[in-house]
Amino acid sequence: MDHNPVSATTQATKDIVASIKEKLEVISSLKSIFRVPEKLIEANEKMYSPGTVSIGPLHHGKEALKHMEDRKWHYLFTLLSRQPNQLESSLHKYVNTLSDLEKPARSFYAEELHLKSNQFIEMMLVDGCFIIELFLKYAQKGVRGRGDPMFTTPGFLNRVRCDLILLENQIPFIVLQRLFNIVQHDTTLYELAIRFFRNMLPEDKQNVDEKFSHEGFHLLDLIRQWYLPTYARVVAKKHVSLSHLECATKLKSDGVKSKSFSTTKSLLNMKFTKGVLKIPPLAIHQFTEMIFSNLIALEQHRNDTLPFTSYVFLMKALVLNEKDVKLFRHLGILIIDNYSENEVCDLFNKLCEKVECVEDKFYFAGLVEQIFEYRSQSSWRKILKCSWLKTRTCA
Repeated sequence: MDHNPVSATTQATKDIVASIKEKLEVISSLKSIFRVPEKLIEANEKMYSPGTVSIGPLHHGKEALKHMEDRKWHYLFTLLSRQPNQLESSLHKYVNTLSDLEKPARSFYAEELHLKSNQFIEMMLVDGCFIIELFLKYAQKGVRGRGDPMFTTPGFLNRVRCDLILLENQIPFIVLQRLFNIVQHDTTLYELAIRFFRNMLPEDKQNVDEKFSHEGFHLLDLIRQWYLPTYARVVAKKHVSLSHLECATKLKSDGVKSKSFSTTKSLLNMKFTKGVLKIPPLAIHQFTEMIFSNLIALEQHRNDTLPFTSYVFLMKALVLNEKDVKLFRHLGILIIDNYSENEVCDLFNKLCEKVECVEDKFYFAGLVEQIFEYRSQSSWRKILKCSWLKTRTCA
């Protein structure tokens, strides 16, 4: 029997460290992968359901998505085979890494997963390595196989790209990062991901490393971080109702100007100063509705402010009709080369359908309050000016 006090102390320390590490990994997830609320699916199911590839457990095994399973396994094989004669040893590293991560990885999902341990680990391995290999093949043409349908079939890559940002089609980013660490590439996983999703995202002058100082929860959360405002939120001093906000053309007639805020670092960095509402330019493209639909769906499970939900409600109020869209288009606030003014109005109406924007969580309440106060002061200035002119005329 071992009575060595040093050995016993060392083992006790290891046990404590292991216990704390496990708790930290579990708590870091904060339940970040959810089912989309049923009311949103009823409104527009195609915005939330994968049509080409399943990632993670929530759509795993669906008959309509099984045709991509062979492609995922092939990508796993090419990733593992890149270093000659090390396939089996690499596979051991991956499986051991995922075995250690299983409990925290499961805790990212808001619902209990009815998958056995070996099924869960295999799924994370195949799906995680598929994403990593896809990113590598996209960034480096030299590692693509000839005739890979992902890159040769028109529209195929975009369909997969869309599926990878769906809320219900996610695996924890920590899984991707740990697997990527084994690959050991010169670039970062963040840089590969942003390069892959680049044409979905607004222009941003920030360095990727500045933008992501910590790990995101999953790929959709990575995109969420890219959009998040970098300015401190303007807090309203009193109750503000968005329903009282006039549209852009009406605000213009009341003396409130709008301007494209092209120098800012985030799409959500709106600012009101000296009677001018500065709005970062938004390019409307084929991915806009899907990205915002899933970001809004993610926010339905959050208890703090709702920046993306607030943004679409604010834009819906500002571009109430085609005249407002034409104004914003002329000012460079909306870039809509392939869409009509009416289609843009419909887009914001659809994004707000079946969604609640609770007023105490409305992110831009302080901004709207500033507009209200300016309009009120402007109205008084007009009244005083008219009174002064009448007095001068009478004199």
